[in-house]
Amino acid sequence: MMKVDILAIGAHPDDVELGCGGTLALLIAQGKSVAVVDLTKGELGTRGTEITRAKEAADAAEILGVSHRENLEMKDGFILNSEENQMKLVKVIRKYRPEIVFANATDDRHPDHAKASKLISDACFLSGLVKIKTQLNGDEQEAWRPKQVYHYIQWKEIQPDFVVDISDFLDKKLEASLAYKTQFFDPDSKEPETPIATKDFKESLTYRAQNLGRLSGVGFAEGFTTEKLMAIKNFDSIVL
Repeated sequence: MMKVDILAIGAHPDDVELGCGGTLALLIAQGKSVAVVDLTKGELGTRGTEITRAKEAADAAEILGVSHRENLEMKDGFILNSEENQMKLVKVIRKYRPEIVFANATDDRHPDHAKASKLISDACFLSGLVKIKTQLNGDEQEAWRPKQVYHYIQWKEIQPDFVVDISDFLDKKLEASLAYKTQFFDPDSKEPETPIATKDFKESLTYRAQNLGRLSGVGFAEGFTTEKLMAIKNFDSIVL
């Protein structure tokens, strides 16, 4: 069985690392199993190629310690919330049977991010419908609906519904994110500069996490938005 506790999904390789890499590292250290699914190869990226991006994604997965990583090869820049793409994701959700799904930001600079966000949410719902039939390797899959879908925050400053203390895992997040060597600031690179390939953006990975930490009373944090009201059974894990 490939069942995991957490399934982290991103429109492009590096979305997951940048958005919730510290949280994934924390969960893995706590003994949770994590799989990552990239919807596209990031083939329209200004820097690097889909080949270098695939190698970087594999390196980042190894750094984080995720159980599985795969790519659904949707069309970069043109992600559609279509039946075909919904069914691709339904099969993946039923394959990994996660309790929680991490998804792209609900609104962001890159249009693929918001489109992927809605696509992932819809697929999580559809995956729980028993009358939708899917197969994996010739075997019929059982319906499965994750208990929660949480959306990580990306380029835009979205107000989080909750934050996760990643103070002990910021270094791991940075290492996994910067495994995408072609995408980020490199003073020796001859490739065109992009908004994420600047020194300021590289530094923002730390100071954005630090600012969320400042606001929540911890060292460094990552923020998430939720699709439904959350309930807690105790206050033991809340930072006061």
